[in-house]
Amino acid sequence: MTMPTPTSFPAPRGAQEADILRSPARELGDFIRAHRERLTPDAAGLPAGNRRRTPGLRREEVAQLCGVSPTWYTWIEQGRPVSASPDALARIAVALRLTRAERAYLFELAALRDPAEPAPGTSDAPAALLASIALLDAPAYVLDRQWTALAWNGHASDLFVGWLAPDDDHNLLRYMFTSEAARRLVVGWETRARRLVAEFRADSSRHLTDQPTRALIENLLKASDAFALFWRSQDVGEREGGLREFDHPVRGHLRFDQITLTPALREDLKLVALIPRTVPEG
Repeated sequence: MTMPTPTSFPAPRGAQEADILRSPARELGDFIRAHRERLTPDAAGLPAGNRRRTPGLRREEVAQLCGVSPTWYTWIEQGRPVSASPDALARIAVALRLTRAERAYLFELAALRDPAEPAPGTSDAPAALLASIALLDAPAYVLDRQWTALAWNGHASDLFVGWLAPDDDHNLLRYMFTSEAARRLVVGWETRARRLVAEFRADSSRHLTDQPTRALIENLLKASDAFALFWRSQDVGEREGGLREFDHPVRGHLRFDQITLTPALREDLKLVALIPRTVPEG
């Protein structure tokens, strides 16, 4: 059965995207190129100069801003297996005006540690994390690195129609992009779905070549035109809290504030809680 969509999306390029996923260097180059092309000379502090035939900055301009050779910069955009130091990547991040999430994604793709990143913590308690959701009097669940729910409470089961059922695989992305129930439940589905992909891109950068992560992305690229379009956009975003709205088939319109907690040394696990909004906005 074909699901209704709010927007007509182009067909996914499954084979081509799978190719990119098999090459972290190519993914790194595509990411850098996409952000170079969307950065204007004015935003980069450069004169506009003569009329430009392509959007954004030229490769030579970014190379000059970073203090690297144009040839080396061109090769890294082309996905060639060139050596990149953390310092050189840091200069690229600054030149391209990357956000914190985009910068973290850049370094994860290169399998390098950001010199500006603080040292990780030293403790972890995943068992306590899994058990803690039963103590919350609000919808709550724990996600693994592929955003599959490992545990959830009854409030979450009641809210997310069709996701946390016994016969479901409990993957949040697959639910969001292949379930008609999700499209009916989530208010502003397209906006939320686009944001979800940007957040997952940032989150999955640490394990993009892991087989489970690759399989999930490749399957979604083939199964959902919307996912394919959003994934190709190269948008990266931090996982945000804030207002979440649902049109529940039994309880009607519901509004929550979402919070996401991550344990030290286990950034691949997340506890997500939805706190009901009971006070009307002024």
